[in-house]
Amino acid sequence: MTVTGALLFSACSGTSGDGDTETDDAGINTESAVTVAWEAPLNELNLSSSNGNATQNAIINYVLNSGFSYYDADLNLVQDESFGTYEKVSDDPLTIKYTFGDDTKWSDGTPVDATELLLDWAGQSGKFNTVEAETDPETGEVTNQAEVDAGVYFDGSDPGIALISQNPEISEDNKSITVVYDKPFGDWELSWTNEFVPAHVVGQKALGIEDAEEAKAAVRDAILNNDTAALSKISKFWNEGFQFTSLPEDPSLYVSNGAYTLEDYKENQYLTLKANPDFKGKNKGSVDTITVRYSEDPMAQVQALENGEVDLIGPQASADVRTALEALDGVETHSGIEGTYEHVDLVFQNKGPFDPQTYGGDAEKAKAVRQAFLLTIPRQTIVDNLIKPLNPDAEVRNSNILIPGSPNYDQMVAENGSDFYDPSKAAENIEKAKQLLADAGVATPVKVRFAYNNENTRRVNELALITDTASQAGFEIVDTGRPAAEWGTLLATGQDQYDASLFGWQSTSTAVTESDANFRWAPNPGVNNYGQYNNPAVDAALDKLQVSTDPEEQFQLQLEVEKNLWADGFGVTIFQFPAIQGWDENLKGVESITISPTIFHGFWNWTFEG
Repeated sequence: MTVTGALLFSACSGTSGDGDTETDDAGINTESAVTVAWEAPLNELNLSSSNGNATQNAIINYVLNSGFSYYDADLNLVQDESFGTYEKVSDDPLTIKYTFGDDTKWSDGTPVDATELLLDWAGQSGKFNTVEAETDPETGEVTNQAEVDAGVYFDGSDPGIALISQNPEISEDNKSITVVYDKPFGDWELSWTNEFVPAHVVGQKALGIEDAEEAKAAVRDAILNNDTAALSKISKFWNEGFQFTSLPEDPSLYVSNGAYTLEDYKENQYLTLKANPDFKGKNKGSVDTITVRYSEDPMAQVQALENGEVDLIGPQASADVRTALEALDGVETHSGIEGTYEHVDLVFQNKGPFDPQTYGGDAEKAKAVRQAFLLTIPRQTIVDNLIKPLNPDAEVRNSNILIPGSPNYDQMVAENGSDFYDPSKAAENIEKAKQLLADAGVATPVKVRFAYNNENTRRVNELALITDTASQAGFEIVDTGRPAAEWGTLLATGQDQYDASLFGWQSTSTAVTESDANFRWAPNPGVNNYGQYNNPAVDAALDKLQVSTDPEEQFQLQLEVEKNLWADGFGVTIFQFPAIQGWDENLKGVESITISPTIFHGFWNWTFEG
């Protein structure tokens, strides 16, 4: 089933610019509105939590909240000194001081200050966690709920922030905070950008303190004093308190500190953002209203653009979409690639077909089953049938870390062991998979529960191809796909309900350590390690990569990671996403970038002319 209804509602079309328009004192055109179509709806405003760490949330957060830095159109990192400043105080030890601006405030008037950064440090460093949730592999239910409720468990994770083990130092006016890294970290400038949640709201809701400043102080004191009783409540709210799929009745749950505020949100239909006239930052909203209309159907997005129901779209690309979009009058289009790649990952610790526990702890047998299954993924067929009609130069991606065409990509592919799964040898791969299962003594059919977004047409088509080829080698695919609104939660927390997953990883930065979150297990699992992959050699290479500044050494460490991933049967990469965008020719200032937030980038430059 594909959702199309979201775009059938009456939409706010863009102001054409004819005649005079009204502008308020903040420079906002109060008669203008831009409507954007997007595929997956917002489900959380805490980007640092395990559930909130998703593109569908990041794009909305980008419009709602400012930060210390952002990317320009050429992917150069730009400091936003109107939000605050940061400076390197020392290289040995690496010491960074952040200072929040005097005019940087939440939309309810409460200052944004050092406590916000302190709280995010607590949430992602792993320092304060005293317990982890244990689940029943059959039902997925938490089996130690009383222990979790009594303990402290922040479910965020960031390998760089985890290198800050000692309490940060906060200035007396609470405007500045200084952090000291335990060892050098090359990507420190990307540790904190715009992912903060309102600490005063966390204190109010978790600790029952009404006054905003008192609530914020209580959060700050709980962290600095390691007050486990208070942190238990704080961590639970931090993990879950900012999750919602429609406009909450409590407006404190969606306060923002940027150019726009959240005004309305109808579940799976649309979300409305209103320019904040009190915002004092650099990148002010240029149009009064931004409405995001949700539709998973790319062709429905094109139709909505043609009908004037939306002004800007970035649908999942297909040959039909491209043809239809380029045929529209009065529409600008742009094609390219995205910073997202498609891949299949396997689950290692759920007592499923890829878990050694299923075979009495026999790790080699489990690995053979993983390798056999991955050999059946028809990667070349997927690219030929679904991607090449959009991009004739498309190729199978054979690296977990590097983008095709980037420096070192060819050397990486030549040396990382991906040739074991040579996509050009489809028939041979099926026979190889059969032999692996036979040699391992594994009875067929092997059932594989497959999770994916079943409202995404391309992924439905991919799964059909996978189901066919996997069956030829003795695997039975069990479709455990979910709708877009439920899919992200299943992926992050429902490992007991699936064995393989199909989705895309989108780059959000240019950090050399960005992939750390995908593959790390210790000392804290990476926030994107949904397959619960655990290899100490990979963790050790990632540890070294964190502190390396030499490009050749960085590549060798990335190569070490990849050799292990391919040998272990972590998963397979498939293709780099093709990209296509279209917008009303009267909408000026659209400047999409390859990484998140893609088409929302530079929203402060949007204007209507003509």
